[in-house]
Amino acid sequence: MRSLLKQIYRYTHSRAYRHNENLWPYLKIERATTGEIITFSYKGLNIPIIELGSLKNSCSGSLLLATTGPSINQIDFSCIPPLAVMGVNGAYHLNNVLNFTHYVIVDMTFIDDRKEVVESIISNTSLILFTTVYGIIKLIQMFGWEKVQCRLALIEDAAFKIYQHKNIHSNLNSVSSIHFHHSLPNIAFNTDIRSGVIDSGTVAYWAMQIAYYLGYERLYIAGLDMANFNLPRFYETPNDILPSRLAESLDSKIIPSFELAARLFREKHINIINLSESSAIDDAIFKKVNYRQAFNLNND
Repeated sequence: MRSLLKQIYRYTHSRAYRHNENLWPYLKIERATTGEIITFSYKGLNIPIIELGSLKNSCSGSLLLATTGPSINQIDFSCIPPLAVMGVNGAYHLNNVLNFTHYVIVDMTFIDDRKEVVESIISNTSLILFTTVYGIIKLIQMFGWEKVQCRLALIEDAAFKIYQHKNIHSNLNSVSSIHFHHSLPNIAFNTDIRSGVIDSGTVAYWAMQIAYYLGYERLYIAGLDMANFNLPRFYETPNDILPSRLAESLDSKIIPSFELAARLFREKHINIINLSESSAIDDAIFKKVNYRQAFNLNND
C-alpha cells in the first residue's frame, strides 16, 4: 500500500514536492499566517506542539549551547554557574552536570543510531525538543507516543517545507527575516524560525538560529571544535564513532555560515563566546575564551 501511495503522489505532484512523498496521506497540518505549522496529526493522532510564535523573545540572559566536540572533556561543567542550556545530538551525556532546557535534533540517523540517549531526552518533562516533522514521526514509530514526555517545538528546513515545493535560496530572497552572506548567495541565516531554519550542514547552526529567535543576550558555545573529525566525539569511544560529514562542507558552507551568524548576532548586541580554544572557527568569528576565564572562575 505504501509503495502504491508513493506512486500516486509522484504521479500527481511535480519533482519539487518529492520531499513530501513519504508523508502523504498520513500527515495533516495547519499553518499560521506567519508560516509555521500550528496543528499536526499523524495517522489520526493529534500531536500537541508549542506554537513557535509564543517562543519569540521569550528568553533572556545567557545560554550555554552544548555541542559534541572532544574539547567538551576539557571543561569542568560542575564549576560553571547555573544557566539555561541547549543541547544537540549526543550532548545529553552531560545531563548529570547540566540542566538542559532546550534541545535540537534534526539528524534522523542520530535517532536511529543513538536510541538510548534519545529515549532519555524525550523522557525529560521540563525540556523543549526542537525537531522536524520527520523527527516527531520517527519518535512515534520507535518509542510510541506515550514515551514522548518532553514538549515539542516543530521546526522546518526552509528549503523543504512540508507540503510545499522545494525552495532554492534565490526563492527565499523575499522573506525579510532571511539574511544572506555578502558574497555567497547560497549562505543564509533566518532570524525568525517560523518561516523555516537555514541548513548549513551542522545542527549547531540550526541551534544558533533558534537561540537568536528565543531572545538570549549572550551565547556560550562548548564543543564547537570543527576539527579532527576522525576523533571520537566527547561521549564516544574509538570503537563507537559515528561517521561525520562536517569536513566535506567546513570551508564551503559551515565557516561562511558562522561568519554571517556572527555579524547578525553582533548587530543585535548578542555576545558569542567559543569555549573551544582549539576550534577551527577563527577567533575573529567567535571569540575563543577558556571556560574558567569566561565564567570568572578561580584557577585554584
